[in-house]
Amino acid sequence: MRLSNNLMYQNSLNSILNNQQSVNKAQEQVNTQKRVLTASDDPSASARALQYTDRIQSNEQYTKNITMLTSRLNIEEAALKGIKSALEKAHTLTIQAGNGAYDDVDRESIAEEIKALQSSVLDLMNSKTEDGKYIFSGYQDNTQTYALESSTGIYVYGGDQGEHKIKITEGVDIKSSDNGFDAFEKVDARLNVTSNDGTVIGGITSAKVFVTEQGQFDLFHKSNFDPDPAAPIGSNTINVITTVGTPNTYQIEQSGTILAAGDFGGSKISFAGLEISISPVASGQVDFALEAPKKENVLNSMNELIAGLTNPSLTQEEFKEVLADSLVQINNAKNNVSLTQAGLGGRINTADKVQQSNTDLDINNKSSRSGLVDIDITEAITELTKQETALQASQATFGRLANLSLFDYL
Repeated sequence: MRLSNNLMYQNSLNSILNNQQSVNKAQEQVNTQKRVLTASDDPSASARALQYTDRIQSNEQYTKNITMLTSRLNIEEAALKGIKSALEKAHTLTIQAGNGAYDDVDRESIAEEIKALQSSVLDLMNSKTEDGKYIFSGYQDNTQTYALESSTGIYVYGGDQGEHKIKITEGVDIKSSDNGFDAFEKVDARLNVTSNDGTVIGGITSAKVFVTEQGQFDLFHKSNFDPDPAAPIGSNTINVITTVGTPNTYQIEQSGTILAAGDFGGSKISFAGLEISISPVASGQVDFALEAPKKENVLNSMNELIAGLTNPSLTQEEFKEVLADSLVQINNAKNNVSLTQAGLGGRINTADKVQQSNTDLDINNKSSRSGLVDIDITEAITELTKQETALQASQATFGRLANLSLFDYL
């Protein structure tokens, strides 16, 4: 077979170029520390590595979500802590206001402290996130959570019952805030009668009905109040029938059912945590109704307390009613805030655990991807050296072939 100079040159050049390409690839593998530079290098490993890359990128987004969630939960936690502290102080002041030695000036002084606490609670209820959204407004987070309605003088909730959630890992969504309806509106008001003035019949001309033992009355109320809107009129009315004699007797009925009966002396009848005062002591009847259970946000409860503390015309019994309402409602509000804090703490703990789990998963995913596409640096340097040696050999061979001549052998 006859070899032309062109064929010899072309073969040598191809060999040099191929070796140069191999050197370049080995050099790039060393520089990038990647074994798989293109999908064609190892299609199977490349496809699996892309799957791990997708998981790693998703995990990075979950990490950002957890950071946002933790920030918002911490802001809410600080707000709830401040609200609870203010309510505890207000509860203590309410107890203090019941001191019989206090005069009107003392009560007004306490009212000023309550006003300051109310303002603090209002500010905390209107807390915002780092991007200016109202934490406790639910989905209406651009609307102020609580505002004073000037026409009625009461504080009104401006949000809704929506719950923002943030996805922190596959299948796990965590509430990033609690709406004010659940945290502050679902507070039970004190159970009571509809009016402290009883409706009188017969020889009795006036009657007063007050709750004196709240615990006993609560049990009685829960057992005897009919919440059915279709219940007959008067279903929740209590009838106290008195008969003057030796001794004086009473009978207490509800819808014809006798609840209690007995003797009484003086002008007062005690029953189920109630004190019923009649005037004069005569045969007759006193009717009063059980008030329907209701909810009351603590801002309005504090409003009523402030009004009671600054109203010197209230009788002692009426003032005690104001204090009793306030004590129960502030305490219930404080307990509801504590429940909200407990749920919040659970979510923070969950976020921390998921963060740790995501970190471990991220390490595993990166390790698995590295095993598929990364190189052993020692092996890569050895391969580079081998390819450089082959290139040098090709270049040297080409130089010698280029200088071949028959005259060298003559």
